[in-house]
Amino acid sequence: MSEQHDRDGFDARILREPETGLVLDLSDGPEVDAVLAGPMAAAREAMARLEAGALANPDEGRMVGHYWLRAPALAPDPALAAEIAQVHAALDALSAEGHDDVLVIGIGGSALGPQLVADCLGGPADRARLHFLDNTDPEGLHRVLDPLDPARTLAVVVSKSGGTVETHNGMLAARARWARAAVPWAPHAIAVTGQGSALHRLAMAEGWRATFPMWDWVGGRTSVTGPVGLVPMALLGQPWRALLEGAAAMDRATRRPPAENPAAWLAAAWYVAGQGQGARNLVVLPYRDRFLLLSRYLQQLVMESLGKTLDRQGRVVHQGLTVYGNKGSTDQHAFVQQVRDGRDDVLVCFLETLDPQAPPTPGADGHDAADHLLGFLLGTRAALAEAGRPSLTLRVPAADARSLGALIALFERAVGLYAELIDVNAYHQPGVEAGKRAAASTLQALERVARALDDQPTTAPELALRAQVAPGLAWRLLEHLASTGRALRMAGARPSLDRYRAA
Repeated sequence: MSEQHDRDGFDARILREPETGLVLDLSDGPEVDAVLAGPMAAAREAMARLEAGALANPDEGRMVGHYWLRAPALAPDPALAAEIAQVHAALDALSAEGHDDVLVIGIGGSALGPQLVADCLGGPADRARLHFLDNTDPEGLHRVLDPLDPARTLAVVVSKSGGTVETHNGMLAARARWARAAVPWAPHAIAVTGQGSALHRLAMAEGWRATFPMWDWVGGRTSVTGPVGLVPMALLGQPWRALLEGAAAMDRATRRPPAENPAAWLAAAWYVAGQGQGARNLVVLPYRDRFLLLSRYLQQLVMESLGKTLDRQGRVVHQGLTVYGNKGSTDQHAFVQQVRDGRDDVLVCFLETLDPQAPPTPGADGHDAADHLLGFLLGTRAALAEAGRPSLTLRVPAADARSLGALIALFERAVGLYAELIDVNAYHQPGVEAGKRAAASTLQALERVARALDDQPTTAPELALRAQVAPGLAWRLLEHLASTGRALRMAGARPSLDRYRAA
């Protein structure tokens, strides 16, 4: 901060947001005054244009409007506002009555947000147990599905396009589990998907229990305050309106001028600490168990939004901001050794609450367990400062729905502002699509290698010629075919001498 701020005392580097109760402390963080007084103003104006309905992805003709999910009146089209209000009314009527379990089938933002909310807010008052299928690992699918009683389980299938492979596989595995139990699927199934998608058409044709929309102006990583996150919350009886209220309150706070805007402070700290190039990793250390999954959630929100080869001018920039974390004080017995004494490439974000939400818990040395938790937080922060490692501290009133909603909105806005500072589009993800295309190409190669097998034992390089794939790839695919019973393998002295034939 500036010399004037230094003369003003320590509180010049602490921002208190009165509506949400959030406190952002940069006492041990980077100096951000120059960014707040300079380029942040333009970044804030760009965010205001997005909120008003400007196209975030001109090539796709798509707006970005996750902030309208918690303030429908701000939507640029009254029809959109009415749709959001209709969803909220449907959520009020949604219930898991008669069911012991809720199964969410989705991947990426369709799972990470609901997982964060469920882990943070879950407890004995939940009306059902929550489970997730968020991968296409066959053993993982059966590990979740086999113990469930389909007759007393609701399945929520989440896919905007309705064609996400991992989610489709999970749905097929779940439907097979229902079929084995001779339980009809449709009365137990809810779809959260785009209007007119393959999943939407299937749900309507089969008469599923309910359908909820995923709008094209809400990206997966910013979807938790929409039906993606709210449907599981409503089924479990969790306070989803409080989550929206906290997010809306933070949205209001992050529309303020930079000097009193917590998202602007946060984005500026990332920018200065990382020299505008993401040179420091963001290490998220929540000192409450209920926020354990926050770093995992932020990995997608931050890294998928900011990890870009090109800026908006088409220049090669290779931007990004790496996120990792654990929880306090577990981290102190894990990676904090490197954070303090190893590579000087981190900006630590501590997260604490004032309210431990637990009765007094006597601990060692005559101190309460909550006292020890605070001691470890402040001690770790002091140890980092002593070593010259920057940190910032966020404090929210409690690990409850309103505070969680505020944190989600804070980081969403910080990501948007930071993206403006480094001139990248935070709302598209070409790398993800490239991975999907490569996966499809690999499956095509797998089919060619499988067709190339016959009764004669043949090496991978020879089969690679038949299938027109690279020898190394052919070997990997043949190993997979052998492990899944579709090929027989005879080991050689080295991989290229292994021989395979049809099973």
